[in-house]
Amino acid sequence: MRGATSSSGGTTVESAPAKRNSRKPKYSRFTQQELPACKPILTPGWVITAFVAVGIIFIPIGLTTLFASERVVEIVDRYDKDCIPHNYQNESLEYIQSSNTNKTCTRSLTIPKQMKSPVFIYYELDNFYQNHRRYVKSRSDKQLRSKAGETNTDSCKPEAVTPSNAPIVPCGLIAWSLFNDTYGFSLKNKALYVSKKNIAWKSDQNYKFGSDVYPKNFQTGGLIGGAKLNSSIPLSEQVDLIVWMRTAALPSFRKLYGRIEMDLEANDVITVTIENNYNTYSFGGKKKLVLSTTSWIGGKNDFLGKAYLTVGLLVIRPICLGIGIHQEYELELLKQFSVHTKCRLLHALVKNFHLGALTFPKMPRYQVAVAWLSFIVAFVLSGNPS
Repeated sequence: MRGATSSSGGTTVESAPAKRNSRKPKYSRFTQQELPACKPILTPGWVITAFVAVGIIFIPIGLTTLFASERVVEIVDRYDKDCIPHNYQNESLEYIQSSNTNKTCTRSLTIPKQMKSPVFIYYELDNFYQNHRRYVKSRSDKQLRSKAGETNTDSCKPEAVTPSNAPIVPCGLIAWSLFNDTYGFSLKNKALYVSKKNIAWKSDQNYKFGSDVYPKNFQTGGLIGGAKLNSSIPLSEQVDLIVWMRTAALPSFRKLYGRIEMDLEANDVITVTIENNYNTYSFGGKKKLVLSTTSWIGGKNDFLGKAYLTVGLLVIRPICLGIGIHQEYELELLKQFSVHTKCRLLHALVKNFHLGALTFPKMPRYQVAVAWLSFIVAFVLSGNPS
């Protein structure tokens, strides 16, 4: 606002021009793309160098991981077919569903090489789709986590409540189908202790399964899906259940059963007593018992090493092609000059080399030798122009 005096002595007020609102954004070198940038030029030398670097890095990593995997000692024993009595070979489903048949099976495993402790015990299932959408959703995390969520069974159908509408704890198809084969191990007629300590993730035990949640009305229906649970032990300590509830992404998977905390020597014969209770016969599944040691990359798995090695070996072909094309280009370029021009070029290079040696006395001589050798080979092979 600005004041002014009129001819009559009064004061008039003039308004200042209104400030226009601008929609122009604040200037920034980043938004205007004015920051310094580096754009690599893909010359043959750079491309060949990049491929060589990939080969130098990937091939040693691949060999190292393959050697680590080879050091893992693993025994895999499929027992689902061999543990069916001969008179039930064609009636496996009737055998596994009968409560009057003996399910005990004895297997002998010979240790091929020394297995240093701990020796991990896994059960492996094939053709079992734990990743099925309906199966994965059939659980209640609120119920598993806290006693207050005991009645939260809406997502657990068809194993949500009993016929009298009492909640099943834990509810859902995942818990209902809990693996119930058991294994006992002995060596030289002495039982081997199988430790189940720390076979489940600590995060699952502490945060996903409550210490105040106890099994209730579990596996009490007419159709039993798997193992039963001790109703006096909270879910946070039911480690077999916790391991099983972490569903697998693929139809073939292994789950940790326990550990043997002692070394097993080569040619030792382990006697395994199996209670063959779990029904995989109705859907054509397979059951396997796995004993394995570990290395710094985990269990036996050749895929990672083979993948690195394959990539490292594949870059050899582009390297050879790049060198060949680059050399051919240099030869074609030299063929365009006469012998007199080549000699003058060679003389200029010698002169420049001496000047460069005086200017840069610390220049590595092996680099100069390689450059000279490359030029001389190209010079000789180029020949005279027609």
